[in-house]
Amino acid sequence: MSILTAENIGLSLGGNRVLDDVSFRFRSGRVTALLGANGAGKSTLLACLAALRTPDDGAARLDGIDVRAIHRRERARAIGLLPQAADVHWDIDVTTLVELGRLPHCDRWGLTATDREAVQRALAATDMTALARRGVERLSGGERSRALLARVLAGEPDWLLADEPLASLDPAHQLDVLDRLRSVANEGRGVILVLHDLHLAARIADDVVLLRRGGVVAAGPARDVLTAPLIAKAYGVEVEVGMTPGGQHFILPISR
Repeated sequence: MSILTAENIGLSLGGNRVLDDVSFRFRSGRVTALLGANGAGKSTLLACLAALRTPDDGAARLDGIDVRAIHRRERARAIGLLPQAADVHWDIDVTTLVELGRLPHCDRWGLTATDREAVQRALAATDMTALARRGVERLSGGERSRALLARVLAGEPDWLLADEPLASLDPAHQLDVLDRLRSVANEGRGVILVLHDLHLAARIADDVVLLRRGGVVAAGPARDVLTAPLIAKAYGVEVEVGMTPGGQHFILPISR
């Protein structure tokens, strides 16, 4: 089992404390949602976990090793990141874009049969096979989001970190992506998501880290964290928390 740990992480940007003594032990085989209002520190924490930002205090550790000390190629194999705003600067087709996710595994001879199989699985998992030869510039916003997710999936990282992966997706594809991310966790890998939709977070998350102004309001199993009092503390809104007749957890904002 792989363990990714936030260990007393603190970070200031522009004179503002954006993360303050954040600690949590993320476990593989589980989906963890990072939740909180705008400016709570969710994306910044994700960037620290991926070694894109260096904390002022504490560290992000992968199996006990500071992620910044891991060789870039090894880190890319272990941690795959889908950022919130991922631009594509070349008019390449979808397959070529997704193949980029295999670069940490490639040698100087290029893609192997194993690499190409991983690319095809990622295209199928994101419902992009039919668009495999379409230029990225001709994709809709939602299609581009799915193509970028396929690129991360193609790398088959031990940890998949995604910042708002459901943005721009219609409801059907939101559920498809959630199902795929659940499958990644069921395969024994770790999934960490920044989400804004509390209802969808309740649907997928095993664990939740609830942030407010850079600090942890609560962290642990979703059923213990996604309660009306804790959500009110983090977001400043009243919610109704319950179960649908089909057994799905729901969270419904009702007032400020």
